[in-house]
Amino acid sequence: MDASFAELFQLQLQYFSIWEAVAVALGLAYVFMAAKEIIWAWPAALVSTAIYTMIFWEGNLPMQSALNLFYMGMAVYGWMLWRPRPADATHTPLSIHRWNLGKHALWIGLGVLLTFSFGGLLTLFNASQMPYLDAGVMVFSMMTTFLMARKVLESWFYWIIINTFAVALYWQTGYPLTAMMFVAYMFMAWYGMINWQLRWRQQNQATAS
Repeated sequence: MDASFAELFQLQLQYFSIWEAVAVALGLAYVFMAAKEIIWAWPAALVSTAIYTMIFWEGNLPMQSALNLFYMGMAVYGWMLWRPRPADATHTPLSIHRWNLGKHALWIGLGVLLTFSFGGLLTLFNASQMPYLDAGVMVFSMMTTFLMARKVLESWFYWIIINTFAVALYWQTGYPLTAMMFVAYMFMAWYGMINWQLRWRQQNQATAS
């Protein structure tokens, strides 16, 4: 390992807090349970993101603070969608499904437009350490959390890309444990995508039979 990298890592670790450690642990639990379609993923997400909302506000990452505030609302939304209810004429249980390429193209185009809009505002007001990266991670994370709550299979592919950029953002802005968490998220996103793909095929087979 390069000495300068090791020294930087040791320096950054001196500034992590117990709250960040708790948020990391709950964040990992959230992703693992979401990959398994376990509803308790959402309460874990609620507490983790409440902590991060405060951490990032104090660390001059307003878009990440806003993102985690949004996550809190999505945790409640996800719980409402995933909670077990009897199937009847007025309620169809939510199942894993896919979007076509046209929908994804429009979704990505909207995300890029919002990223440059928010990034420009952050640059104008000098409100973020890394304005466009901050804005991009925020925008696409918000959009992808919505897809996950709706059980869109491709949400896991989005997470793989988003987490790559998030690692760079958090490492360079002084959150080493969170950066390491997003490295773990990248691997867990692959697991989630494979697991949901298998479940989606099982659903289709059951429907066909």
